[in-house]
Amino acid sequence: MIQKYYHMGLHSLGTIKMKLTNNIHGRSFAHNPTGVLRQFKDEHLSAGYTHDLLDDASEAIRKTQLYYIAQRNGNKYWCFELESNVTIIAEYLILLHFLGMKDKTRDSKIVNHILKHQRNDGTWAINCGGKGDLSTTVEAYFALKLAGLSADNPSLRKARDFVLANGGIEASRVFTRIFLALFGEYDWRAIPSIPVEIMFLPPWMPCNLYDFSSWARSTIVPLLIVSDYKPVRPLPEKARVQELYKKPRRKRPPLVTKPVPFFSWKKLFVFFDRAIKILEDSPLRILRRKALLKAERWILEHQEPSGDWAGIQPPMIKSVLALSTLGHDISYPPIKKGLEALERFSIENQEELRLQPCISPLWDTALTSLALLHSGIEKEHPSIIDSCRWLASKQILKKGDWSVKRPKLEPGGWAFEFDNNWYPDIDDTAIILTLLNRYRNMETINPENLTRGINWILGMQGKDGGWGAFDVDNNRKILNQIPFADLEALIDPSTPDVTGRALEALGMMDYELSNDYIRRAIHFLKRTQEKDGSWWGRWGVNYLYGTWSVLVGLRSIGEDMTKPYIKKAVRWLKNHQNLDNGWGEFCESYESPLNVHGASTPSQTAWAIMALIAAGEGTSEEVIKGIKYLITRQKDDGTWDEEGFTGTGFPRYFMLRYHNYRNCFPLMALGMFIPRFSENRAGLRP
Repeated sequence: MIQKYYHMGLHSLGTIKMKLTNNIHGRSFAHNPTGVLRQFKDEHLSAGYTHDLLDDASEAIRKTQLYYIAQRNGNKYWCFELESNVTIIAEYLILLHFLGMKDKTRDSKIVNHILKHQRNDGTWAINCGGKGDLSTTVEAYFALKLAGLSADNPSLRKARDFVLANGGIEASRVFTRIFLALFGEYDWRAIPSIPVEIMFLPPWMPCNLYDFSSWARSTIVPLLIVSDYKPVRPLPEKARVQELYKKPRRKRPPLVTKPVPFFSWKKLFVFFDRAIKILEDSPLRILRRKALLKAERWILEHQEPSGDWAGIQPPMIKSVLALSTLGHDISYPPIKKGLEALERFSIENQEELRLQPCISPLWDTALTSLALLHSGIEKEHPSIIDSCRWLASKQILKKGDWSVKRPKLEPGGWAFEFDNNWYPDIDDTAIILTLLNRYRNMETINPENLTRGINWILGMQGKDGGWGAFDVDNNRKILNQIPFADLEALIDPSTPDVTGRALEALGMMDYELSNDYIRRAIHFLKRTQEKDGSWWGRWGVNYLYGTWSVLVGLRSIGEDMTKPYIKKAVRWLKNHQNLDNGWGEFCESYESPLNVHGASTPSQTAWAIMALIAAGEGTSEEVIKGIKYLITRQKDDGTWDEEGFTGTGFPRYFMLRYHNYRNCFPLMALGMFIPRFSENRAGLRP
């Protein structure tokens, strides 16, 4: 099957093995690419060009196209690895040991993976090149001890030194402390409480279940059960981690790990937590049993037929844990299916086993298909047609949690994963519609798919004019002040990057500036623009991602790209180009704008190039230099190397590395560049 698609690709790409939709100065690039490029080169030698940039860019495109065609492997989709940090696999091992599912071979492979990612200073970080992270290091240490490593192991000694020097276990995050408490290694009373009775709060009351973000909600519900029962599986002495305490365990550790101002919401919530703990064992909790049953039903209802919960690791781990806490064993069908789903998230070879936090087939397929189309591959290419039909078949036509706040809105979104019917998201829906809309006049796509999808996006616009990811008006910032919220990620407010993506789709669907949805969205983007001209990025690192998404969205709906606020963003982009001609941004930019400048990466360079192209700067010196950066760093197989993490899970606390980003975005940028470079000779500069 691979050979079949490979030869189809060779046939369709022709001499240069691609077909651009645009012509170069009226000369068909598709029919005589070599001749047209040579003539174009001759015409511009006098302008100071000594390299045939178009030839080089076209060759780079050809190689990446062939790479993607071969990657299909007979499937109707693309799906690439999604990488995070070692807590994902450490928590998986911890869960399996809690369930009594020890396996020496599996444990050994997990140990190999964890040790492989230990830094020279003995720590583990949340992203490649990041600083050592206390909670990540504690979880890795605990998993290694559960797997049989001794506290005297040199790797553990170095990790222990770091933990103790940075406050010990007492300073770790809530989730880390919960995993330790499951084995008696942390006091349950020192973990923030959320009473299970919140299951009965109606949606109009503050702090009800649907005030929390989708990812928090699907994790909190099972934890309501776990924290209510407070299960403990005692460990043998050799597996315990008491040596990680900064202070001897003679008294209860503090509830929060950082100083709390006396006059603050957080201080008030700490007081409430103490009151809740007093009531936890009280006979006055007459609704406790019914609340636990309601939470269990919620978990069972939200499990996908494939066994997933919300399509991400945290609720999958916590839901299996909650059902086990209720007394179900591993043969219980929901637990069995949940464990099978986790296995499907894993990647295993002879030496190691790692777990993905999520899998991204719909996202990868839509982005890759768009990149191929922008790069000039035929619109009717079988790979693209198959992908479009597959994506159309994955549209979600049942109501999910989002319908609590939009009960009259008909479903029509798409998810990120294979199965996540409860949580379609605006980002995926918009990018998929941007792709499928190109086929609206062909039999490939049913127009109803497009109508349902765009109506769902419109219905999910927030009161502020922007869009969040999974929910609407999910913006009670006060929730991030409760002691449980030490990741500050309990809400899903509107963000510039998702709003830009929605505008891109709406523009492709012929919505114009006069439309009320569009006007409100533009007002939101103007309000959220940073003083320096950039936009914050929630789902990619960071200002480069947000600024790219916004500018592409504004261009799509017909905004005047010469307006001052657009030009301000352009200046910011140009000023942040690195000396090697690429662009890059550290994950730490979420903590401090001083870290905006980072080492150049292919994906972030491509975002900057596409943002400048959208702003009408497609032939600027900065873009040309950026294109050269991409060309010179491409490998012979059509791919790029990129170790940096450019995806975001929770800003500051959980970063992602999409293995497809380093290839699909450069391909997209190269494809967008060529027609603009060739059509604007007057704007060329050496």
